[in-house]
Amino acid sequence: MPVPEAHARVTMLTDEYRYKLLQLLEENPQASQRELANALGISLGKVNYCLNALMERGLIKARNFTNSRSKRAYMYYLTPRGFQEKARVTVRFFKQKMVEYEALRREIETLRREAERAQVQRRQPAGPATREPATGAD
Repeated sequence: MPVPEAHARVTMLTDEYRYKLLQLLEENPQASQRELANALGISLGKVNYCLNALMERGLIKARNFTNSRSKRAYMYYLTPRGFQEKARVTVRFFKQKMVEYEALRREIETLRREAERAQVQRRQPAGPATREPATGAD
C-alpha cells in the first residue's frame, strides 16, 4: 500500500528537527522561513519542505499577515494536533538525548581512567638500570 506523500514527508523529518521546528514556531509564530533555516542550521528549501509536510499533516496552519516592511508574510500556528505531536516528539527526543548522554558519560569515564593510567605509568621509573656485562676489552 503506498504511503501518502504528507506522511512520507513528515517521517523524513527527524525527531530533532520536528521538535526544534515546532518549538520555534510555538515561541515565534511570525518567524520567517529564513529565520527558521538559520536557527535550525538547514537550507531554506528544507524548511519550506518541512513546513509543508507539517501543514499537510494538520500540525500547523499558516495565516497571511503584513510584516513591518509592508511585505506579505505568514504566521505559523500549532494546531491542537500540533501541540499533541510536539508533546510526543518532546518525550521521544528527550529519551534519545538521555541515551546519547549516558553513552557519552560512559565514554568519558573510560577515557578518564585511561588518562589516569597513562599518567601513573609516566611517573613510575623504568625499573632498575641494567648494565651491559663487562667484556674485558676496556
